[in-house]
Amino acid sequence: MTFRPIQQTGDSICIRPVSSFRDTGTFVEVPWHVYAADPHWVPPLRLERRLHFSRFNPYFKHAQWQAWIAYQNDQPVGRISAQIDRLHHQYHGPDTGHFGLLECIDDEQVFVGLMQAAENWLSARGTKRVSGPFNFSINQECGILVEGFETPPVFMMPHSPRWYMRLLEQYGYRPSKDLLAYWIEADFETPRLMRTMAQKYRDRIQVRTLHRDRFGDEIELLRDIFNDAWSENWGFVPFTKDEFAELGNALRWLVPDEFIQIAEVDGVPAAFMAVLPNLNEILPGLNGKLFPFGWLQLVKQLKSHSIPTARVPLMGVRKRFHNTPLGMMLAFSVIDAPRQVGLARGIRGVELSWILEDNQPMRAILEKIGSRAYKRYRIYEKTLA
Repeated sequence: MTFRPIQQTGDSICIRPVSSFRDTGTFVEVPWHVYAADPHWVPPLRLERRLHFSRFNPYFKHAQWQAWIAYQNDQPVGRISAQIDRLHHQYHGPDTGHFGLLECIDDEQVFVGLMQAAENWLSARGTKRVSGPFNFSINQECGILVEGFETPPVFMMPHSPRWYMRLLEQYGYRPSKDLLAYWIEADFETPRLMRTMAQKYRDRIQVRTLHRDRFGDEIELLRDIFNDAWSENWGFVPFTKDEFAELGNALRWLVPDEFIQIAEVDGVPAAFMAVLPNLNEILPGLNGKLFPFGWLQLVKQLKSHSIPTARVPLMGVRKRFHNTPLGMMLAFSVIDAPRQVGLARGIRGVELSWILEDNQPMRAILEKIGSRAYKRYRIYEKTLA
């Protein structure tokens, strides 16, 4: 199929819309070009990315999007998406939109062409305020890395070249919100304050693992706690039932029951945490390929418990307990409960991500148990003319 460029930025640069299965394949491949010299980038699974961009992604039940690829001398050197989320409109106004999936070589012309394509598409649909990157929403990968380039990302967290911040700010985008990733050694010592509080609330707080025999009901319970816990946070958009069910299917395959902990207060579920093995320890060796033998390597390492790091991607304490001693103890309880299980499975370090920079209560809890902020991600915003 022959494409006509929608934005010409130079004699050898053009921006083309993604409009076919073949284009989607090229869109998936762009990061391999951008990160060819970056030793810390972790190649995603191509099959998973294909599914993420397909009509089977439940995000598209409430959103529309368009993607573009930048070509320089007929070689793909960048990409971007623009998306409008009807669910986001309900919470943050009908004139909001996002860009995402940004990858680009260090070239201002290429970058400007991509951003113009996304902004023009958004403006044509009534968008006045644009923010990003979101891949696709705040409940998925978001932000660009601005601190912590020296180590690879953990599973389901983004990685970025150093030049994205410069290019975005030169083009008129301003920081909107910073997100932090914390790191903690799994053998941390429980602080004396937490031991004292645990004694105080031992008759009220009980912690249990996920009940797999009623998995669907348990996943819906976790969604309810998460949406309630985060409902007043910056940028909040609730997980839909379909979105969380899809996430639950991934957890069902990847996560032992003991890695999902639910805390109850007086017998009523009030908080939870999920721990994911850090598959980014394995993925570099697969280079994006599950077939013919990549899936065997993946399953083998998951079963052998040979992955030494993990990530906490989901955690929530019901909002009625926020900023209370009981809420602090609930958060600590679900963090501490899977620790011995993790140590027995060979896990030595865990990333807790992401945490809003201005979420001081949660940051205080994490810092009390010895964790440290070691990566910083940034969301940018701009008002369109």
